[in-house]
Amino acid sequence: MGYGLPSKQTVNGVSGRLQARNVRAGCRLWALDGWHTVQTTVTAVETVKAREVVEVKTDRLTFIAAPDQMLGTPDGWVHARDAEGTVLAWTAARKLCRERLTVTPGYEFGYLLGANCSDGTVGKNYVSLVVNDEGFAARFAACLTAATGLPARLEAVTRPSGYLKRDVPGFRVRVVSSYLADLMRQYVGGDAHHLRQRFPRVVLRDRETFEGFLDGYTDGDGFRPKTCAARLLVSSNVAFLSELAPVVGARFTPRGSGLASHLVVADSWPSRGSFKPERHHLQLVESAWAEVREVRLRGAGSTKPFTLYSYRLDPYPGFLVNGHLARQPW
Repeated sequence: MGYGLPSKQTVNGVSGRLQARNVRAGCRLWALDGWHTVQTTVTAVETVKAREVVEVKTDRLTFIAAPDQMLGTPDGWVHARDAEGTVLAWTAARKLCRERLTVTPGYEFGYLLGANCSDGTVGKNYVSLVVNDEGFAARFAACLTAATGLPARLEAVTRPSGYLKRDVPGFRVRVVSSYLADLMRQYVGGDAHHLRQRFPRVVLRDRETFEGFLDGYTDGDGFRPKTCAARLLVSSNVAFLSELAPVVGARFTPRGSGLASHLVVADSWPSRGSFKPERHHLQLVESAWAEVREVRLRGAGSTKPFTLYSYRLDPYPGFLVNGHLARQPW
């Protein structure tokens, strides 16, 4: 039956979407290599005539391909005609052309996460911090730049105070980056809301990063008591503090009646031997799965046959069709 895509089906090129018939040798296409996106180059284009194609409908998008076209699944490669009921490797095509960040681990990275978990806001395509303390805002901006390379600066703002019943001066740090916003959500379990976020275990990669996290969180939702050498962290997210407590070898008893709970982190916590380094991805996991809901056969009928375009690529053999991973036969 042949392999390939009909002429008007789009593929995800590095320069933007391309119809299959417009792809030439030398074009760069997006592909998936494990959990991250990569670029691959077309080395040859082949065409073949066919009387049938299939329309593959997933819970993400729909695309058309030859019945024998190979598609990526968790169990390997399957023909498009046999894909119904499976899931396909997929990534959000509209996010392919955004700038990717290289995250630098260390104290600044930990501080960035700690401050964000306590007082930060993660939007659809931005990360921000609005606080009254200029020094805190300045440290957050410096750590954000050091950890991600993104430029960050302070802005003087005003915001309403429920206690004072008037606007009060403050400082804002706001960086527009959907990649960073997605990273922050990934680190805290997918939901960055302060009452639903998980403890970001990525900060457990080393002691320096974790110390940065503790300092950042303390500057936001914590303080140092005058009566003991310790940090006192405050949060209404019981699950967050419950997961953090064993890392510092502390006891944690949640408060009832909806009151914010406290976790005491003694300065002597390293001597307890409770810290165990863990390995976690620093970069964004860009791959996901798309469920195939229907595969429908389409014939050319009495009209002229379909022209199918297929590609040889290097160094990666796969390419993306509306975000779905496809490849040529071995």
